[in-house]
Amino acid sequence: MIKKIIGLSVLLATSFSSLASDVNVYSYRQAFLVEPLFNEFTKETGIKVNVVFAKKGMAERLAREGELSPADVLLTTDISRLIELQQANLLQPLHSDVVEKVIPSQYQADDNTWFGLTARVRNIFSAKRLGDIDVSYEDLADPKYKGKICTRSGKHPYNVALVSAMIAEHGEAKTLEWLKGVKANLARKPQGNDRGQVQAIHQGLCDVSLGNSYYFGKMLMNDEQKVWAEAVNINFPNQSNRGAHVNISGVGIAKHSPNRDAAQALIEFLVSEKAQQMYAETNMEYPVREGVKKSDLVASWGEFKMDALPLETIAKHRKAALKLIDQAKFDL
Repeated sequence: MIKKIIGLSVLLATSFSSLASDVNVYSYRQAFLVEPLFNEFTKETGIKVNVVFAKKGMAERLAREGELSPADVLLTTDISRLIELQQANLLQPLHSDVVEKVIPSQYQADDNTWFGLTARVRNIFSAKRLGDIDVSYEDLADPKYKGKICTRSGKHPYNVALVSAMIAEHGEAKTLEWLKGVKANLARKPQGNDRGQVQAIHQGLCDVSLGNSYYFGKMLMNDEQKVWAEAVNINFPNQSNRGAHVNISGVGIAKHSPNRDAAQALIEFLVSEKAQQMYAETNMEYPVREGVKKSDLVASWGEFKMDALPLETIAKHRKAALKLIDQAKFDL
């Protein structure tokens, strides 16, 4: 059922008098993250945002609805889901100088079907009792970490994207060897979510885990979970070479969007300085638009080097990544 959200908007130079009065969004992003943004957009433009929130199944739903789909804008939580929509031919190109100029090229599709909105790092968290460590993703396969690593499922999109990046860097054969090495070092079977791995470090079940950067901020702001976060250090991997792996939340216009102009107006708002600042403060992510200030908490983690490899290049290895994860029997 579509939840009507009245409100949302932002300062745009475009005249909205000729646009549709509604825009329909299918979102993998949680309500508390996007509703404030949509409320600002509506306040600025008068365009009402109707949202369907989901955890999975967006591509299947769009395919089932076909040309009759009401969806205009599609919001996703990572590159894997954007590529799924792109490869299923469920997106249409957006040619907007406003968007193309402010989003770095590595965070947008070559065919203009998707654009990044926020960035997050795939960090390595380590128990504070280990002290300061200089760690790379490759190090996770080092026998010195045997029985010390916790992670969620290898097939979760966040880990699939990381494995895809490893393939782009090292090729399939070396990545398979790496996956087997990481599996041999696991303290327990892959399970839970990113926060659950930090909790496990706090409980002494393991010493090292993989997790997205914004979860660290979320835990620090949660009365119950703060003690977990305070038990770990947040590390930015591969600072001596290519830099830390970065994923994105992103957006695209549905192939059969009935309110195409309103959809473009919403996306142009989401890349505006105002919206990027709101995103940064609300979700502890990194703005993709240059010059937008990080939240104070995120900034306190320090500067770091990001992997500059385009996400579209990484995403090309998604199928191979899933194959290697199976071959390594990572989740078994």
